[in-house]
Amino acid sequence: MNKASFLLLFLMPFSALAQSSDLGNWLIYFGDKKINQKWNWHHEVQFRNFNLLGDVDQLLLRTGIGYNLTENNNNFLLGYAFIYNEPYSDGTKNKMYFNEHRIYQQFMTRQVFSRVSLQHRYRFEQRYFEDETKLRLRYFLSMNVALNQQQMTDNTLYFSAYNEVFMNTKHDLFDRNRVYAGFGYRLNPKIRTEVGVLNQHTSKVSRSQLNLISFINF
Repeated sequence: MNKASFLLLFLMPFSALAQSSDLGNWLIYFGDKKINQKWNWHHEVQFRNFNLLGDVDQLLLRTGIGYNLTENNNNFLLGYAFIYNEPYSDGTKNKMYFNEHRIYQQFMTRQVFSRVSLQHRYRFEQRYFEDETKLRLRYFLSMNVALNQQQMTDNTLYFSAYNEVFMNTKHDLFDRNRVYAGFGYRLNPKIRTEVGVLNQHTSKVSRSQLNLISFINF
């Protein structure tokens, strides 16, 4: 893939932002900083809209310090997240406004089989609201498949998919499920980008989101 084709792939979704649609939109940045062979700093920003742009749902800021149990494959991380929320009240056009703070622990492991790479993530969240605290478990399974190379290397176009299930520890045990599929482009080991569609299903609603994602390692 030449640079012009890559630029077209990256910019096409942004042209859709000006069009009217019921499809929601998540703009996502993931960053990872290698501190040394064992430690890393993770940080991310997610700006979520009910429509393609302008009707805010959430702003999520997440960070954490990770420790590699084995090089590149098994990582334990302790982190914090701040979430600003603007959801609609059930069945109305009135919005609520509230903040959430999270402490979370996660374990992540990766496997690579030629063109295919798998990632498992197990996360435990302690969620703090103004008047209550909730606990939640999450399991995330993702797959990337290189399309134009024998493996994930420089200038690789790839297919990406994942499923993530969320479970509460009491009351309504099922919280939500997310299914995602899209295409990505890995420019080099430090930069890749993805465009895809995510469907989020809860006990009350099922809704799709256009995801525009960038990954930066430095």
